[in-house]
Amino acid sequence: MKQLVFIQNDKVLTDTLTVAEVFAKPHDKVVRDVKVQIIKLHEAGEQKWSAANFGETQYQHSQNKQWYTKFDLSEDAFAIIAMSYITLEAMKMKVKFLSEFKAMKEKLQQPRVLSDKEQLMASLKLTLEASEALEQHNERITSLEETMRIDGSEEFRIRKNANRKIMKVLGGKESPAYKELNRKVFSNFWRDFKDHFTIPRYGDLPKKQFEEGLRFIGMWQPSTSLKIEIDEYNNQQTFNEVI
Repeated sequence: MKQLVFIQNDKVLTDTLTVAEVFAKPHDKVVRDVKVQIIKLHEAGEQKWSAANFGETQYQHSQNKQWYTKFDLSEDAFAIIAMSYITLEAMKMKVKFLSEFKAMKEKLQQPRVLSDKEQLMASLKLTLEASEALEQHNERITSLEETMRIDGSEEFRIRKNANRKIMKVLGGKESPAYKELNRKVFSNFWRDFKDHFTIPRYGDLPKKQFEEGLRFIGMWQPSTSLKIEIDEYNNQQTFNEVI
């Protein structure tokens, strides 16, 4: 396997070309993933962190000799990008990447032999720094989670479940209530959905509330007056059939 990380300007890095090759993904898709995360970091107010960990540069394609964008990634940047790669093979590759980051950092540092006291102090310092870094990392992840919205597939599930629920409430697509009231009921449902989650459109539903959104759809019922109106249309058909 090719070398996964490299040293550049006293920093241990990998790049999107390596990530694309190792995870068997098209390079342009990996670059797109990076750009999406950079946008989210900026939205979260982490422009400085983004600039320090994602380095945009270019490479020349070996065949057509054209120049294309690529990104150099720090260990933390790599961790964010690889977070969504969750197949068993991808998990193995992430472990290998992180192991090489660690080994290359140790090689870069090449610490001198310390006295027992210096080793103790260094250990305490590293423990403190690691704790602070972990806390900052968790804060960044929390910030990202707070700003993430549902993706296209989740929007599709929300709309599909909502359509199924509303159809059931109206009594089916062939019911008189559906023919006369479907626009009104759909409008009432989406108004209730957006009011409940305090969002301007259902696609703005926070990702962390996706499951709650599905529960809302499953439990939703029209208002009493609207339910009476639905029943009246459907009962009128039953009455006419009896006659």
